[in-house]
Amino acid sequence: MSLAVDINCDLGEGAGNDALLMPWVSSANIACGAHAGDLATMRATVRLAKQQGVAIGAHPGFADKEHFGRRELMLSPAEIVALVSTQVEALCAVARDEGAVVTHVKPHGALYNIAARDSVVADAIAEAIAGVDERLWLYGLAGGALTKAGQARGLKVAAEVFADRTYQDDGSLTPRSRPDALVAGVGASVGQVLRMVREGVVRSVNGRDVPIAADTICVHGDGEHAVEFARELRAALAAAGVAVRPTVG
Repeated sequence: MSLAVDINCDLGEGAGNDALLMPWVSSANIACGAHAGDLATMRATVRLAKQQGVAIGAHPGFADKEHFGRRELMLSPAEIVALVSTQVEALCAVARDEGAVVTHVKPHGALYNIAARDSVVADAIAEAIAGVDERLWLYGLAGGALTKAGQARGLKVAAEVFADRTYQDDGSLTPRSRPDALVAGVGASVGQVLRMVREGVVRSVNGRDVPIAADTICVHGDGEHAVEFARELRAALAAAGVAVRPTVG
């Protein structure tokens, strides 16, 4: 059986390299104006994705541009539903104007991290997405609360893994506050991805092979060598006989 995986990237956030990254990914998560971006960047990024045949996704986050959506805010479930719904609907409207379709949703930053561990927040996000369009896919951390909440709401979900982040024995990401949070080097990152995709395991920081589902791989668009890494990852997957295509479809 042939293997295939999605490569997703957070775009429309002002990093300035969207046009260079787009050819190497299969799904774009577009900032919806809360943590980054505005209507103009949303429209420009949708057009880029449409030109490249890349799946278009909404990337809602906390309305906190000062901290780029990376500060954890305490919101009620109703507030989270409204926060996510508004952003997803905004991108859907832009996409319709451009003759395109939004296919998936991936929360951003602190909102994503909370939803990976907090079932109440995760359910509020899933409720918001289902309320906008139950055909939308939900991207969430493999094994986390968000994918479980999405499934419970009847959404299709994609288990997301990270090329450049290390993992704990329970399958969670190593906190960024720790010195070993990032995988050292492109070669090690590519090797980690290949094992996750081909073998369904990831080596934890303690040397344990942890089972993991890998439907979609996150490539961070704001890294110093993001374009080079995306290109090398794509080449390595091709050499390993792994096709790259959107999860959605």
